[in-house]
Amino acid sequence: MQLTNYYNLENGQFVFTRRQASHFAKLVAGDFNPIHDEESKRFCVPGDLLFSVLLAKAGISQNMHISFAGMISDNLGLEMKEGESGNLSVVDCNDKCYLTMARSGENIINEALAAKVAENYVKFSGMNFPHIMVPLMEASGMMINPDRPLVIYESMELSFHHLDFQSPTVELTDSRMDVAGKRGTVTLSFCFKENGEVIGEGKKKMVCSGLKAFETGAVEDLVEKFNSRKSEFLSALPA
Repeated sequence: MQLTNYYNLENGQFVFTRRQASHFAKLVAGDFNPIHDEESKRFCVPGDLLFSVLLAKAGISQNMHISFAGMISDNLGLEMKEGESGNLSVVDCNDKCYLTMARSGENIINEALAAKVAENYVKFSGMNFPHIMVPLMEASGMMINPDRPLVIYESMELSFHHLDFQSPTVELTDSRMDVAGKRGTVTLSFCFKENGEVIGEGKKKMVCSGLKAFETGAVEDLVEKFNSRKSEFLSALPA
């Protein structure tokens, strides 16, 4: 993954165009959530893209806890601010915060390594729907609204045993969906592996709103639309 293809630096700030963010979601993450479509009225930059840029610029720390505080629109200038204990926040020119990162332990700044770690994580993360989400929804008896499917990042945490690795893969270790009324929280637990050895663990939490009672036919239609959107996008790419 050539991360610099997916953001611009302008006056010391990083900025995402709709095309960059949408192509990152689809080409890198395999994420065809409609809110990442270039023409979407509710368009937002994927949280995984912001996370990837943060890893490249701030480095990989042994322990990281990231909280997402707001949805990012296109062409919004953002910058990193370092606070106490090396903790970071991502803010706009009005000091509105969109992400915070608490970190500890060893830190290494290596953009090439960060890109590999981010790409492997993002490819795993993009498998949320339908591979992971559909079985979770069926088990809970609730589903996202097929007319307004909205699943957003809440937080993620990563913990590495050491930073002496090259390109660790990511594997799911557990998943759960907790439902309270029309709101659901999905928690994915995963591990990082290299050469067959577990070198780290992580958790990702997402929030689903506007849940409805699970309907097999509606979910099957949602999956079909997902696959159709994916096929149309890939077939339209230059050979």
